[in-house]
Amino acid sequence: MLHNAKPLKPEDYRAFQTFLEESSGIVLGAGKEYLVTSRLGNILNEFKFDSYADLIKQLLSFGHSQLKTRVIDAMTTNETFWFRDVAHFNILKSVIYPEFSNRRIRIWSAACSSGQEPYTLSMNITDYKASKPGDRFDAEIVATDISTTILQEARIGKYCGLSASRGVEPAQIDKFFNKVDNCVQVKPEIKARVNFRELNLTQSYSSLGRFDIVFCRNVLIYFSAEMKFDIIQRISQSLNPGGYLFLGSTEAPPGLKDFFTMKSALGGIVYQKK
Repeated sequence: MLHNAKPLKPEDYRAFQTFLEESSGIVLGAGKEYLVTSRLGNILNEFKFDSYADLIKQLLSFGHSQLKTRVIDAMTTNETFWFRDVAHFNILKSVIYPEFSNRRIRIWSAACSSGQEPYTLSMNITDYKASKPGDRFDAEIVATDISTTILQEARIGKYCGLSASRGVEPAQIDKFFNKVDNCVQVKPEIKARVNFRELNLTQSYSSLGRFDIVFCRNVLIYFSAEMKFDIIQRISQSLNPGGYLFLGSTEAPPGLKDFFTMKSALGGIVYQKK
């Protein structure tokens, strides 16, 4: 059976929109049927469903956790690369880290995908520590994502092809990675700072503890306005007094001004908890 043998009906698409928002917070707008069929076609074949209607019926019924996990994994966008929005990492080294001299801080990388962001943070800290001999500054990095599959890849820290080289300089590859076959793997000392955990951003953050810095970049665009506000409010509650939030360069979700003060530096923007 070809996965495109039976088209996705409008009523099935609406039901899938409801499932996706309720299970992950992701809002799938009108006209995105192609995204569903392109990403779920293999699952249709794998689980031997005759139609999208059959698949969605199972998703909406009790149980079937493996199927639901596979579908959420497939619908989660995992676009990421090394040193993304490099101004943010310059702000950390030049402005924020010096405030925490001789301290061990906690950083949260939310929606960390395949690990490039939290590992970049660890590399950034290694560079900063090298420039400040004698300073006992360091960090624990908690990296979370809704996708258990992508977290397994992130923990391994092995990257091939474009994911190995996009955004990183050859000298940085030599410094922070080991060559494995035709791929690269993050060095143990860089991995040691990072703890990967499964987390749905629409659910409680209390198990994570408190943080000094939160990276929540390029993920809020997938949520409703109400959910964006809720996430921003709860991130604020997860931050220590005066803590910092980094968002994607084009993101300005509801609630920012209620909980944060915007600061510009070195070509980038960071938000400080009020």
